[in-house]
Amino acid sequence: MASPSNDSTTTVSEFLLICFTNFQSWQHWLSLPLSLLFLLPMGANTTLLITIQLEALLYQPLYYLLSLLSLLDIVLCFTVIPKVLTIFWFDLRLISFPACFFQMFIMNSFLPMESCTFMVMAICHPHLWYVAICHPLRYPSIITNQFVAKASVFIVVKNALLTAPIPSLTSLLHYCGINVIENCICANLCPRPVSRLSCDNFTLNRIYQFVAGWTLLGLDFILIFLSYTFILRAVLRFKAEGVAVKALSTCGSHFILILFFRTILLVLVLINVARRKVPMDILILLNVLHHLIPPALNPIVYGVRTKEIKQGIQKLLQRGR
Repeated sequence: MASPSNDSTTTVSEFLLICFTNFQSWQHWLSLPLSLLFLLPMGANTTLLITIQLEALLYQPLYYLLSLLSLLDIVLCFTVIPKVLTIFWFDLRLISFPACFFQMFIMNSFLPMESCTFMVMAICHPHLWYVAICHPLRYPSIITNQFVAKASVFIVVKNALLTAPIPSLTSLLHYCGINVIENCICANLCPRPVSRLSCDNFTLNRIYQFVAGWTLLGLDFILIFLSYTFILRAVLRFKAEGVAVKALSTCGSHFILILFFRTILLVLVLINVARRKVPMDILILLNVLHHLIPPALNPIVYGVRTKEIKQGIQKLLQRGR
C-alpha cells in the first residue's frame, strides 16, 4: 500500500476503503442490521427465482421479467455488500484495482439495467399496466416470450455498453500518492469518487458519467411516467365498482417503489446542494442502503403481491415440508 502522500512519482496498485471516518467505533454494531438487510433481498429474490423456475404456470412473459429483476438484484447485492461486511467484521479494507473497477462496473451498469427493466415492466404488466389496459385485445400478440427475450437482451447490452466506459476510463487514469477511498464501496459517484484520487485530469470521466447517467436513468423515468399517465387515464374510465381503486392502489405502490429507486439521484443532489450541511457519513450510509432496500422491496411489491406468485410460494413451502 502506498503511503498517503501527494508524491506524483508513487504509483499505487490497490485502494484502501474507509467507510465511516468519524464513526469507526460503531461499525461492528452497524454490521448486524446490515447483515439482516443483506439476507432479506438475497433470500426473497432467490425464493422468487426458484418459485418461477419450479411452477409451470409462471412460465409467462411478466414472470420472466421478474426473474431478470431478481437476478440483477442478487448480483448487485452480492457484489457490493459482502465487501462492506468484511470491512466491518475483519477490518479488511484493501481492495485491488481489478476488484475495485469490476465493482464499479457492476454498480454503474446494473442500476440502469434495473431502471430499464422497470420501464419494460411498466409497459407489459398483464393485469394492470399500459398495454394490458390501453390495448387489451392486442396484449397477447404484443407481449410474448419472444418480446421478453429481445427486451432482456436490449436491457443488458444497451446498459452494459453505455456504462462500460465509466470504469474503463477511470482505470486508465494514473493513480499516485493517496490511495484512500472515503467510502464503503468503490464507486465513481459522489461522495468521494475514485477518479479524484488520480493524478490525471478526469474531466472527460465526469462529463461522460454525468451525461450517461442522466440520459439512461432520466429517459427510463420519463417513459415510466408517461406509461403511468396513460394508465391513469385508462383506469379512470372504468365503470366497474372498485376496479379503478384497485388499479390505482397497485399502480401507486409500484410508482412509489420506482421513486425510491431513484434515491441515488437524491443523494447526488444533496451532495451538490448541501455539501457542507449533510454529514459525509450519512451520505455514505444512504449510498450503501440504496443497494439493499430496493432489492428487498422489489420481490415483495412486484412478486408476493401477485396471486400466482403467492400460490407458487405456498406450493414450494409444501414441497419443503
